[in-house]
Amino acid sequence: MEIRSVGVVGAGQMGNGIAHVMALAGYDVLLTDVSQENLTRALELIDRNLERQVTRERITAEAKRAAMERIKTTLKLSDLGPCDLIIEAATERETVKQAIFEDLLPHLKPETILTSNTSSISITRLASRTDRPEKFMGFHFMNPVPVMQLVELIRGIATDEATFNACLQVVNKLGKTAASAEDFPAFIVNRILMPMINEAVYTLYEGVGSVISIDESMKLGANHPMGPLELADFIGLDTCLAIMNVLHDGLADTKYRPCPLLVKYVEAGWLGRKTERGFYDYRGESPVPTR
Repeated sequence: MEIRSVGVVGAGQMGNGIAHVMALAGYDVLLTDVSQENLTRALELIDRNLERQVTRERITAEAKRAAMERIKTTLKLSDLGPCDLIIEAATERETVKQAIFEDLLPHLKPETILTSNTSSISITRLASRTDRPEKFMGFHFMNPVPVMQLVELIRGIATDEATFNACLQVVNKLGKTAASAEDFPAFIVNRILMPMINEAVYTLYEGVGSVISIDESMKLGANHPMGPLELADFIGLDTCLAIMNVLHDGLADTKYRPCPLLVKYVEAGWLGRKTERGFYDYRGESPVPTR
């Protein structure tokens, strides 16, 4: 099956990035969200990010114009029915994702491929709630989508080879690299990354090091581009906690127990950059550690 049109559900941080790269690669994109404000903000952000690529001579002004023309928006989920491929990029809550797929099903073409950008939730379980588990898989982009080169492709237990190959062709057309992952909690990247972040929070919680010393140690001692606490703020502490809970519940191993300090920050609503406070306070001219 040749994919020409892509529906993206959710105009947040991941959804607008997915729409950006899909349109730039030549796909017709229909972006939907529950909020017109979110859709307007997403288009403005895509326009700015494309302009940045033009300024850096990564793309031409003509490529930017063509990409923006390929992106349409709608508040009606049912409008995505005619799309060849749908990528769900809503909040990382299974009940929300299930409700989206249930609402979509009556409007889809029989051949439409359904995918989720979930970073940790079972693809097999999500697929089982649809009428096409063989045409369902995980399509996990890294953040920020226009910059990061990896896409995890996750087969559910029922995903057929034609669906996998169609999604692989899309990744190749985007100029990105696909990593094939099995459907186990958090897949590859987050199975490795999130416990490291959680351990960094434990290191802070137990007073082994300060926010600054932990981040500097990993940047200068392990050559990481960002410290783990800085990275947690960038990802969103609520997302980090959700993934740790998926690992802890799904694998039943105490080594995945979320750090109580991570839980406390989320309870306080200090979720990182998106709320302007997390392990750093972003409300001033430069970030300041909160502990």
